[in-house]
Amino acid sequence: MTPLPAILGGGELTGWRLDLARHGATWDSGEGAFLSGGRWNSPGVRAVYCALDPATAILEVAVHKTFRILDTVAHTLTRFTVLEPAAVHVVQPSDVPNPNWLHPGIPSPGQRQFGDDLLARHKFVVFPSVVSSHSWNLLFVASLAAGAYGDVEQERFALDPRLHTAAP
Repeated sequence: MTPLPAILGGGELTGWRLDLARHGATWDSGEGAFLSGGRWNSPGVRAVYCALDPATAILEVAVHKTFRILDTVAHTLTRFTVLEPAAVHVVQPSDVPNPNWLHPGIPSPGQRQFGDDLLARHKFVVFPSVVSSHSWNLLFVASLAAGAYGDVEQERFALDPRLHTAAP
């Protein structure tokens, strides 16, 4: 697994998120996770799913939507700074009670509760990515992390069209 950025020991930590353009302004609402739940949260928890690098943010969205959608529907890429790196709790693969949680599949209630508990106790939680086992996801609940992130910048996302290939 790729080591965590040295920045977690101090200094600037950047998070990345990719949303449909129409949802760009509400990127940190956690609305989708609130309605449906996610890998690390139950429905009703406004978890905001991000990544520690833009490539992982793109892959995390592409695995659900496909590169075709990323190529043909407008998206917004958001970058923000975690202002309190000491508020980040890192979940190492060995910290996860069930190693199957780190593989693709439907999240179990136990997995979601594990994430809910961490999100309630920490402003930010970093989990290993399931899409790319050498990458990291950054999650937070905006109301609990208020004031601990900022310097938000957004740009129109442009996918390299070579990633959207025609079916054979």
